Amino acid sequence: MGWLMFKNRELYDLAAYHRYARDILRDPFYKTLERHFFSIVLASWVVFFVGGFLSGILAGDTLGQSLGFGGIILLWGVFVRTVLVWHITWSVNSLAHVWGYRNYSTNDDSRNSLLVTFITLGSGEGWHNNHHADPGAARSGHYWWEFDGIYHAIRGLALVGLASNIVGRKPRHLLASHGRSRNAPVK
Repeated sequence: MGWLMFKNRELYDLAAYHRYARDILRDPFYKTLERHFFSIVLASWVVFFVGGFLSGILAGDTLGQSLGFGGIILLWGVFVRTVLVWHITWSVNSLAHVWGYRNYSTNDDSRNSLLVTFITLGSGEGWHNNHHADPGAARSGHYWWEFDGIYHAIRGLALVGLASNIVGRKPRHLLASHGRSRNAPVK
């Protein structure tokens, strides 16, 4: 929980951004998002509220009912959804280091967890041990039963030309020989 309350200076290290996200730093769209972050967030809140309000008006509700519906849409569409997404995201690093099975012997307690995969709606985040063994790969599921929805979404984006240079996973024997203490298959 400490990382929620203390400023992580590494997040503001421009050298890391230049190393890992050089293309994003040059993109005008992302520069605009960064410069106007709070304005964009506030504008999105207004859009949720106004959308709910106008839906109420168009449905024939009274002014009070429409204002209430706008408030409900704002509450559930922004605040509750945000808190749920935060908790789902945090559960990956919490639960996937406690419960599950290990395909690889990594230097941490990462585990593959069907529970985390279920909580994250099949995104592939539950195959955390596989991710720690091969962090650069787009695909975290290493077996046919380890469904990875994010990987399939990336492949879909590639089919329509919106993604390219997708990093494949290393073959299992390369992961196993990468270092006995680090990535040896668990027996």
